[in-house]
Amino acid sequence: MSSATTKINDIIHGRLRLGVMAYLSTASPASFPELVQKTGSSHGNLSTHLTKLENAGYIEQKKGYKGKRPQTLVFMTDTGRTAWIEYLGTIKAMLDL
Repeated sequence: MSSATTKINDIIHGRLRLGVMAYLSTASPASFPELVQKTGSSHGNLSTHLTKLENAGYIEQKKGYKGKRPQTLVFMTDTGRTAWIEYLGTIKAMLDL
């Protein structure tokens, strides 16, 4: 195993979390329903993976209301953007082997 593969960020590398991070890298913030639609995930599964990203400090979830309806917006944090850029660099290094 190359040294590049041992540097893969396992928090980001999961399929659903990778999709969330990729989407948020260009569309931050995104609403929870938007992420469900873009990732093809169930509400429960997405919620679980957002919690993992939030616990790592990569995203922030802000709950509020849009009119009378509850709304959750998901933002990529500065820490998350740094981790995303490092992740992409690691993948690039693996491809350049």
